[in-house]
Amino acid sequence: MQLVGAGYAYEDGPAVLAGLDFAVPRGRTMALLGRNGAGKTTLMRLLSGGLRPGSGELRLDGERVRYDRAGLTRLRTSVQLVTQDPDDQLFAASVGQDVSFGPLNLGLPEPEVRARVDEALAALDITALRDRPTHLLSYGQRKRAAIAGAVAMRPRLLILDEPTAGLDPQGQERLLAALAGLRELGTTVVMATHDVDLALRWADDAAVLVPEGVRTGPAPELLADPDLLARAGLRLPWPTAVTAVLRERGLLAPDVPGPRTPEALAAWSAANR
Repeated sequence: MQLVGAGYAYEDGPAVLAGLDFAVPRGRTMALLGRNGAGKTTLMRLLSGGLRPGSGELRLDGERVRYDRAGLTRLRTSVQLVTQDPDDQLFAASVGQDVSFGPLNLGLPEPEVRARVDEALAALDITALRDRPTHLLSYGQRKRAAIAGAVAMRPRLLILDEPTAGLDPQGQERLLAALAGLRELGTTVVMATHDVDLALRWADDAAVLVPEGVRTGPAPELLADPDLLARAGLRLPWPTAVTAVLRERGLLAPDVPGPRTPEALAAWSAANR
């Protein structure tokens, strides 16, 4: 999935993105970061086909995406976007009915639809909620149900807008475990987030939107660049700061990765007492 020279401006407004070259590495996890108004939502909607570039083009498997019915159907079976508010996407009476909506719209035979629903519910750890009315779900359950609806389409690329926002710590951990399972099944996941600590912990790669465009690369490298983070209106992740202190004091060799979670820091401390 690739945007080439892409630009977009909303009606009667300035360009949100201009001349953007952006590629999503296959089979990896990517965190999308930037200040409010930097263009994260616009970028996600361009990738998913919700918006059409005003200039440049979107490519899928090296081919330019066509915005006719056939082209958009092909795109949306490969790319799925889940918005921040699950109530924007949940509308059926029960979880199972909601998750089945996309596969049914593809005209798949009933056994295939059932298989996809079963697979998606299991991947998000909500099989027990199949018959639960959607209006009786907790916020975290609604988040996972909305993602399951996208997963049932078996996309190669899953784009999530602030999926951990509003979740308690346990809910965040359950969601991250589900996303790890999806990656193991071959799904590429892009997550927009303001949480730099989460991005460093979770993502293989990062894409940081700054006024002059977008910087992409391995998350540990990009999120250790204080100048880049300042231009993006982001703070330095605490693991990066801790790693710098440990190296300055000679407690961590330059070629040894620093801790990326509190648990990893505690384990390092215990092993180096």
